[in-house]
Amino acid sequence: MYSFVLLVLLPTALAAFYLWAVARDQYASTVGFSVRKEEFQSPLDLLGGIGGRLSGSSSSDTDILYKFIRSQELVSRIDTQLDLRTIYSVAWPSDPVFEFNPSGSIEDLLSYWERAVKVYYDTSSGLLTLRVQAFDPNDARRIAEAIFSESSVMINQLSAVAREDATRYARVELDRAIQKLTAARQAMTEFRMRTQIVDPAADIQGQMGLLNTMQAQLAEALIEYDLVRETARDGDPRILQAERRIAVIENRIEDERRKFGVGGKGPGGDDYASVVAEFERLSVERQFAETTYTGALAAFDGSIADAQRQSRYLAAHITPTLAERAQYPERFLLLGLTMFFLLMAWSIGVLVYYSVRDRR
Repeated sequence: MYSFVLLVLLPTALAAFYLWAVARDQYASTVGFSVRKEEFQSPLDLLGGIGGRLSGSSSSDTDILYKFIRSQELVSRIDTQLDLRTIYSVAWPSDPVFEFNPSGSIEDLLSYWERAVKVYYDTSSGLLTLRVQAFDPNDARRIAEAIFSESSVMINQLSAVAREDATRYARVELDRAIQKLTAARQAMTEFRMRTQIVDPAADIQGQMGLLNTMQAQLAEALIEYDLVRETARDGDPRILQAERRIAVIENRIEDERRKFGVGGKGPGGDDYASVVAEFERLSVERQFAETTYTGALAAFDGSIADAQRQSRYLAAHITPTLAERAQYPERFLLLGLTMFFLLMAWSIGVLVYYSVRDRR
């Protein structure tokens, strides 16, 4: 009987005294939210329909947010904003059980945070519900509001990172395409400055026109020569002049034709065969660079549009509440559990004692 009073009733009375006389009332603020993702669809995505948006929850983002709320980083941020050490150590050291020791480390504050801030995560719906306890109802709501605000900032950062990841590769490809296009155009400019030819095809057409003109002049000179030969005697100066004219035209035609062969010198000192081959190579490289640039630019614009169509935001289905009465600590529950475990320990001890005594 004395053991029951000493080991059960007395500790239970001390626990009751502590709970009702020493422990301070705690107020709870509840806030509930979820991470929502909206994907704006273009008319093409809807097969010709009117563009719209689809809203849904993101379980992976909610998992990240769940870890963030229980992280030391969030505790440090809110402690800097609201001074959690002061909020949770109002009556220290008179209440060492339910209050925080203000001299504790950030790890101690994180451990106390896990007691004061309960996070309930519904994995099926992606909803997060928080119950924030404090010794003042306004402090509890301020902490809940700070958690919601910092969570919104973190979700915005996740959206920014997602947009950056979506456009990073496209931006790298676009920069590479710009470099190739710039190099191709610069090579074409250097070719034109060196050869003094803007377009070899147009220059060749001009040369061919000149050849055709000289061919016509040669034909006229031959006709005139035949006419003179029919009426003039040998040694006539007109025959000699016609022959010299024919020889000059033939030599000029030969010189112009030689420009198109290997070793022939065109404008800039290079033969036309090499000039045309180099121009065609540079033209193909420039066209390929322009096509690549067009494709990279379209891909970059598309990635930006896709990133802008995907938006994450934090939607609160329960705004931070302001408590009107204290709900914690749950004195009757704690007292009942204390008495139950003391009674169980006393019962086991009594059974062990009588078992050992009977064996003796």
